[in-house]
Amino acid sequence: MKSKVYTLTGDKGTTSLVGGQRVAKDDIRVEAYGTVDELNAHLGMLAHALKGQNAEVEQLLFKIQNKLFNLGAYLATEQSNVEAPVYGLDDSDVKAVEAMIDSLDEQLPPMRGFILPGGTRASVCCDLCRTITRRAERRMVTLASRQPLNPLAQRYLNRLSDFFFILARHCNVTAGVAEVLWDRSC
Repeated sequence: MKSKVYTLTGDKGTTSLVGGQRVAKDDIRVEAYGTVDELNAHLGMLAHALKGQNAEVEQLLFKIQNKLFNLGAYLATEQSNVEAPVYGLDDSDVKAVEAMIDSLDEQLPPMRGFILPGGTRASVCCDLCRTITRRAERRMVTLASRQPLNPLAQRYLNRLSDFFFILARHCNVTAGVAEVLWDRSC
């Protein structure tokens, strides 16, 4: 017999963490992994917008989506100490994102000021991913101030926001779309 998607257990505003502990749906832990989940959904949209344009970036995006799923599972599990590993995520994942940032950045002209979000569809998707990543970071900072979190989780998200910024620029530049600089006089 097929199980049902709905369980009715959350009808009163609570949800279960990994391990069964019930918490309010607005608990900071739920906010943190929910924001990572939201980022992952937007990343799927970005991957679709970039389909067929850059195989290396596409492979990294697929890997990032899986890493974000691992991170969400980690955040949905109460940790007893900061040394608790984030399964499926290690320093090499941070280094892979840094390597891609460096590779893409080498292909870009120097920045001449603050760049406004916009341009190609893919670039806009990158900007959305970047801002959602920053929100996920803020939620993790709040969570880490109350409960132990492995610093690798926050470091990975911080690097991802940089990656999405550089990728947004790269998408526009390779498409021949001019970057629009912030004009403080407007």
